[in-house]
Amino acid sequence: MASNVLRLGCLWLLLALTACSGDSGNGPLEVKWDRVPCERCRMVLSDRLHAAQVRIHPADERSQVFFFDDLGCALVWLQEQPSRDDPATELWVTDWRDGHWIDARSASYLPGQRTPMGYGLGAQASAADGAMDFAQAREAILVREAGHHDHVVHGGADSEH
Repeated sequence: MASNVLRLGCLWLLLALTACSGDSGNGPLEVKWDRVPCERCRMVLSDRLHAAQVRIHPADERSQVFFFDDLGCALVWLQEQPSRDDPATELWVTDWRDGHWIDARSASYLPGQRTPMGYGLGAQASAADGAMDFAQAREAILVREAGHHDHVVHGGADSEH
């Protein structure tokens, strides 16, 4: 009986802490703009129109949210995580037109945007002429990143550095 009361008390405490934190365990979180660093490049998030979040759901743990200043940083970082292929992993981006959070996997991506890390893709909830879907945007970012690393790693006369 006492152990049931203790378990019930712990459950209520956990629920209260979750409610106080404002985190439901799913969906995007509010960002403390100009204070929170990008998980990958460590730049402070200040561009409210090109930010991203990744929420992972580790087994037997509370979900964790990671913030990024550019979709490119989020996708490159996610490639290196064990949860990259987990269907429970959530990916959110801000709509480049008004800054509201949208599901990155269902967004359309317009190239030619000026973004914090130069990946150049602006997300929007609605389809648009010349826009890429998530798979195309992801591929474009990873190809660009692979080319950048090859260029920097090999160095030589044509190196950017």
